[in-house]
Amino acid sequence: MRVVGENITPGIYNLREALSIAENIGLDLVEISPTANPPVCKVVDYKKFLYELKKKQKEMKAKTAKIIIKEIRLGPNTDEHDFNFKLNHAIKFLKEGAKVKVDVFFKGRSIIYKEQGELILLKFAQSVVDFGKIEQMPRLEGKRMIMIIAPKK
Repeated sequence: MRVVGENITPGIYNLREALSIAENIGLDLVEISPTANPPVCKVVDYKKFLYELKKKQKEMKAKTAKIIIKEIRLGPNTDEHDFNFKLNHAIKFLKEGAKVKVDVFFKGRSIIYKEQGELILLKFAQSVVDFGKIEQMPRLEGKRMIMIIAPKK
């Protein structure tokens, strides 16, 4: 195996030699890359190694973008004023960088107006085309028709 580390001459040693080198220094032998040919081991303080590994993972997690999804609910017979009111909210959410989940909820027998619900969603998508793009086209799931709009970069 290939042995690397501080205060050590890097080289290829057998397992016994590598362990004795680590033991003489008072550190641990940690396998870094088992798939390499030959496998790579590092002479380090194992507790410190784990701490730094955990710290790196925490940093990576903090850097990932958190996706916020805001939801707007419409009805199949939503009036023009209510439509515009909710449209303005959606535009504000998209400007802030959040995704918008727009759904039309069908109560009772209003499910027979599926086409009307789809038209409202497509009209909504057409109205926010300057601020976002459709990520998921209108799709019926049970009693609601859902569409997701992502913000433009």
